[in-house]
Amino acid sequence: MAGGKGTRIASVKSDVPKPMIEICGKPILLWQIENLKACGLTDITLVIGHLGHVIKDYFGDGSRFGVDISYFIEDHPLGTAGALFKMPELTEDFLLLCGDVMINVDFNRFIKFHQEHQAWASLMAHPNGHPYDSSLLLTETLPPQEKGGLPVESHRVVGWLNKEDSRTYYKNRVNAGIEIISPALLHETTKVFTPRHPEQPDKIDLDRDVLKPNISSGRIFAYDTPEYIKDMGTPDRYYEVEKDLLSGKVAARNLSKKQRAIFLDRDGTINVYKGFLTIPDDFELIPGVAEAIRLINQSGYLCIVVSNQPVIARGDCTFEQLRAIHDKMETLLGQEGAFVDAIYYCPHHTDKGFEGERPDYKFDCNCRKPKPGLLLQAAREWNIDISQSYMIGDSDRDVEAGHAAGCRQSFLMEWNLPNALSDAVRDILKH
Repeated sequence: MAGGKGTRIASVKSDVPKPMIEICGKPILLWQIENLKACGLTDITLVIGHLGHVIKDYFGDGSRFGVDISYFIEDHPLGTAGALFKMPELTEDFLLLCGDVMINVDFNRFIKFHQEHQAWASLMAHPNGHPYDSSLLLTETLPPQEKGGLPVESHRVVGWLNKEDSRTYYKNRVNAGIEIISPALLHETTKVFTPRHPEQPDKIDLDRDVLKPNISSGRIFAYDTPEYIKDMGTPDRYYEVEKDLLSGKVAARNLSKKQRAIFLDRDGTINVYKGFLTIPDDFELIPGVAEAIRLINQSGYLCIVVSNQPVIARGDCTFEQLRAIHDKMETLLGQEGAFVDAIYYCPHHTDKGFEGERPDYKFDCNCRKPKPGLLLQAAREWNIDISQSYMIGDSDRDVEAGHAAGCRQSFLMEWNLPNALSDAVRDILKH
């Protein structure tokens, strides 16, 4: 979709369509096409409108760039999905992008996810530093499927919060505006579609008219990724992307490449230690933590939380309460422009004799720190090079877990001390 006017970014360039604004010597759209080509995706249709001739003159049939480009021309604005219902060639599942977003992602990994879930639509989702003004996806969590196991994330979308919707605490899972869509979804939409703009019935909004109304089908899924996806809609974000391109951060975050991570303990490292934390009301960020995590986010390292949570085995806290605590953590961090890329926790504990304890979780596992199971699981799932990664925590268990996993270095910080995490992160980035 390459027809945007780009009114918010007009101060950078106003005489070309937004996807043709150059950054580091190339139009944004060319950066996208090169990313697609690297993943073997070369059959491309550009939907153009405002100043569309500029795009067509530059790209032609795509042969100069090693791809095959065709065009759909909107003679009047059709919204973010209207063109899809006027393109008879969309007979197979297709990838849909907005042409003004800087991306560098492993699309083949995304396609595999879509195929495995037999989805009508797979929506790319990621955490960002401004979730409060972004659309958020809510997904289904299933009960543990095995003795002593964790709740299962099905990735099935069950709710959708627009930025104007009321919300309390939430997971920082932002709809990135990149989708794989099946023609079956378009067909289903035509059965029940009611125009929100009767004077222009072919103006269709992808989110509000197509995706959200079909959530009840159970065929829409969220694909989580920490890869580089950034809206170029404002001058500030434009210059931030330019900096990230020059530093190599954009290309490095592609999951086909080995990642580096900074692993963080939770209690006493991120939040004020108050003993066993069992309800969201008791969760409080340590002063300076959001700044430290912002530094990690800006550096290109993944920020991954690894935490022992014996409150589950002790029966002091339910999985639902623990998820609410983590939602509050992500919400508070997001309010200060910071985010974590993933959260891993161990619910097990070997000690017995607690009132209300859960026997199924009372065993010697491989994930409770100082064992390295949580770090190794994260490394498998996010293609992390542990030898180039770090562990920061407030106990000897954290340090030992980092060493056992093979981290380059582990840092022991004084718990609950303001700015202790910032000091540790700055030390890592400095060296």
